[in-house]
Amino acid sequence: MKFAEMVYERPDIHAVRLSAENIRQRFTNAENFQQADTAFMEWDSMTAHIDTMMSLAYTRHSIDTTDPFYEQEVEWIDEISPEFTEIQQSFTKLLVESAYRSELEKKYGKILFINAEIFLNAFSPAIIPETQETNKLETAYQKLLASAQIDFDGDKKTLAQMVPYKQSAIDAQRRAAWLEEARFYSDNGKTLDEIFDSLVKYRNQMALKLGYQNFVKLGYLQMNRNCYDARDIEKFRKAVVKYIVPVADRLYREQAQRTGLSYPLTFADAALRFRDGNPKPQGSAEDILKTGRKLYHSLSEESGAFIDMMYDNGLMDVLSKKGKAGGGYCTQFADYKVPFIFANFNGTADDVEVITHEAGHAFAFYLARNIVPADNQSPTLEACEIHSMTMEFFGWQCSDDFFGKDAPKFRYSHLFGAITFIPYGAMVDHFQHIIYENPSMTPLQRHNVWKELTGIYMPWIKLDGSPFYGEGKGWQRQIHIYENPFYYIDYCLAQTIALEFWSIMQDNHKEAWERYLKLVRKGGTQTFTELVATAGLPSPFDEQAFKEVAEKAEKWLDKNKV
Repeated sequence: MKFAEMVYERPDIHAVRLSAENIRQRFTNAENFQQADTAFMEWDSMTAHIDTMMSLAYTRHSIDTTDPFYEQEVEWIDEISPEFTEIQQSFTKLLVESAYRSELEKKYGKILFINAEIFLNAFSPAIIPETQETNKLETAYQKLLASAQIDFDGDKKTLAQMVPYKQSAIDAQRRAAWLEEARFYSDNGKTLDEIFDSLVKYRNQMALKLGYQNFVKLGYLQMNRNCYDARDIEKFRKAVVKYIVPVADRLYREQAQRTGLSYPLTFADAALRFRDGNPKPQGSAEDILKTGRKLYHSLSEESGAFIDMMYDNGLMDVLSKKGKAGGGYCTQFADYKVPFIFANFNGTADDVEVITHEAGHAFAFYLARNIVPADNQSPTLEACEIHSMTMEFFGWQCSDDFFGKDAPKFRYSHLFGAITFIPYGAMVDHFQHIIYENPSMTPLQRHNVWKELTGIYMPWIKLDGSPFYGEGKGWQRQIHIYENPFYYIDYCLAQTIALEFWSIMQDNHKEAWERYLKLVRKGGTQTFTELVATAGLPSPFDEQAFKEVAEKAEKWLDKNKV
């Protein structure tokens, strides 16, 4: 079904409660496994429908944040969604304690129950008020960023539309773009501080109500960490500082020489990868989409069928326009068994990475769409990011079509970015640990923490005291910090696995694709570390493997300088 034809209806909370109670009673009173399983499948179908309606509302609101109908629906969902979570938890408790648990585990796997027990520890009706407030604050943050109208180049620009100017090879224009964007954030700095301050306090209150020392433990539970903990992440961050930061620093020193700019670099100058300009895709947005279709048809028959389904049913909204929310994401509509891609094309290489990264998420859902129950279709988020970040590297197969003469620059820049991103992502995670371990920090103290961490993880950056970025406030533009605490390290973990796949591609592209499919087809039926092992790859927590992949990428970059 085409996206435009999908019908949205606000879920009736009263009807849902009645239906849920009926299913719970039949599940509890089941006289045999078949009866219990039937009730479980009805529950799965009911929750999938609610998720579909919520996803439709959020997606259509993202596409046009000025639409009053969907704005009202999202406000209602923000208010009512904790009640749905409470309803879901009531059944989850029955599931975990079921007399038929062993039979259910045999049919659907142990991961369902591992995740169910985490869910039970991550929520209680007692935290509904705080959850409602954080939902409202996250929506307010998103709406604030979507409201940006920056006077630049003779027109009003959204944040997404400023990106090409922020990468301009003309120094004056690039620096002016960074300055004007910074002015928007600075003008709204008080509001941004207030929103985040409230988020930290509400999240800390939730943690205290559930018996945790602070939000860190609860944040990990909410992220469904089912095979590693904060100690593993701390070890990972230390390995980043030890092995990746020195490589990234050397690459940025070379970049400064290549572009004739001073080291250490300001944020504005670090954005310029090549003196004659960063790689740009050739042609129009339609040309990029056409090449995207060619890419997926070249990879395999099923990936070709997937991309045809996406394009033919309007399951993508990728052009930037006034009133559209910023960023990009992939979601899914369970009732229709289809994914949806939301993005903001801006004329840079990011547009191509939408067709690879977000479509990598979408392809994974497409392959797993028939796995039951629905909870087993998607793994934890760091595993989901393997799907997307690895697909970016498979996109090299059509890089000549996407970029034309800029293809060598793109491949170099993409691998450069994959390596240098990891320190930034680790810094975001470290920042959040400090903030939530010290919830009473003032806004100024938080900015100072960001400054200090920048010196550790990004020594190539010069904090010159300029508005916003130079003042250590750049974290406020990172959506995940506001809306998805502790998510960002997932990108780093996934990037290390994507680099492992990239390494295999250099020797045997077919083997890399087959191992990738082996991992993706598992959906969410295994933990992150189990999925990595399924593909025959070392864990990102393996320091030696981490060191080796960094060295191989560094050697490739040295050999393929542009």
